Amino acid sequence: MKIERLILIPFFGNYLINNVVAAIAALFPASETGGLLTVQYIMFVVFAIVASGLFAWWYLGDAPRAMLMKWGAIFGAVGFAVSVATTFVSGVAGVILQTGSIAQAVSVLPRFVPFLWNWSTLVVLAYWVIPAVLVGWYLQNKMKASSPMM
Repeated sequence: MKIERLILIPFFGNYLINNVVAAIAALFPASETGGLLTVQYIMFVVFAIVASGLFAWWYLGDAPRAMLMKWGAIFGAVGFAVSVATTFVSGVAGVILQTGSIAQAVSVLPRFVPFLWNWSTLVVLAYWVIPAVLVGWYLQNKMKASSPMM
């Protein structure tokens, strides 16, 4: 498997999830009372799971047939890592562009780990890894079922 493809497909997927899926989820009503589980957030997660599964299917199209589930887990983990790295770079770049100060960006860095220690980060991990593993499992079983018996 090509490492660039392993990084670029989740990067593209992360971009689409953060922009297109978020825009589609914004069409659902927001909660007036607040809270964690709103219709809008649930729909975002559902659409993100579907998008992540489609990107995993795309990536796993030329993976070794015997290890599709393993490659699905790797793809999901890389998708999560790309998402975290993109968040980090966007946050640091945003602080630098808003303040014009690299020192200000350095002072924000210690707050990044507590920012990641949040339930929403676990949701991101879930919507990248679970669909990718399930797609790998499905494709691996589909290949086993379609291979001729000797």
